[in-house]
Amino acid sequence: MDNTFKARNTDPRYSKLTIGVCPDQWGVWFPWDEKQIPWDKALEEMAEAGFSIMETGPFGYFPTNPKLLKAVMDAYGFTVVAGTAWGVLHKEEEWATTEAWFRKVAETHAAVGAEYIVHLPPMFRDEHTGEFTDVRHLDGAAWDLYVNNANKLGKIMKDDYGLQMVLHPHGDSHIETREDIDRIFQATDPEYVGFCLDTGHIVYGMADNLDLIKDYPERISYVHIKAMDPKLVKQAHDEDWPFVKAVHAGCSVAPPEGEPDMPTLIEALADLDKELYVICEQDMYGCDPAYPAPNAAKVREYLASIGLGLK
Repeated sequence: MDNTFKARNTDPRYSKLTIGVCPDQWGVWFPWDEKQIPWDKALEEMAEAGFSIMETGPFGYFPTNPKLLKAVMDAYGFTVVAGTAWGVLHKEEEWATTEAWFRKVAETHAAVGAEYIVHLPPMFRDEHTGEFTDVRHLDGAAWDLYVNNANKLGKIMKDDYGLQMVLHPHGDSHIETREDIDRIFQATDPEYVGFCLDTGHIVYGMADNLDLIKDYPERISYVHIKAMDPKLVKQAHDEDWPFVKAVHAGCSVAPPEGEPDMPTLIEALADLDKELYVICEQDMYGCDPAYPAPNAAKVREYLASIGLGLK
């Protein structure tokens, strides 16, 4: 282990921030893909890197049977706190499929004691090819349906499964820019729709994490902590790259590289003075399978040195 970040910040202000991990930190985007590391190998490496809190990532990557999922997580010392699900909210004909999928994911995760379900927004460009698959901006009836279905889905998750649904901003999605985020906060019911502050995607959307934390402290209920190279972010937008091209170009980087400035961010999260899971991520689909383990261990050690990871 590199001892660069050996000294830890022990300020008790940070005790409400609990670090975790998810498969994205290991380059995993899909339930199965030949470019991805096998789930059992990733789980072993995650434990060896010092993590014990898990967001399970794409449903089907880890076992989906609740008893089996709990058994394998227990075997490696992990507590599952969240699952993720992908669902279309702005098309009436997709609602039944989205609801059924979220119920399936929620049933498994409620059974293992999770607290959150992360809504991954549909992307308007294909995650493999970068080709457009949907409109870039939602207005009118499509936007109204998006909002109404977000509220409806969040209510189902809370009432039927005891899970808080959090919307996730994402490059090439309908929640990408600060304008998009403002619209969704103003339109949705805070009782049922929380927000996953993905610090890297906020940078990718050309917004400011500190401003969002300051303006919407009550809506931020879950965090993905990641960093982006601002020069590549600018190039991606200037040249209208699909998000997958930006990832392959190395846009998502390991802290302390890139933005946001992590010490300042951790200060702002600690100032919220509420329990938060802060899940490590780095978009690197298709990476060398030998890279994630040592990289994640170093990132976790660095974050601990600035106050994240005290428990």
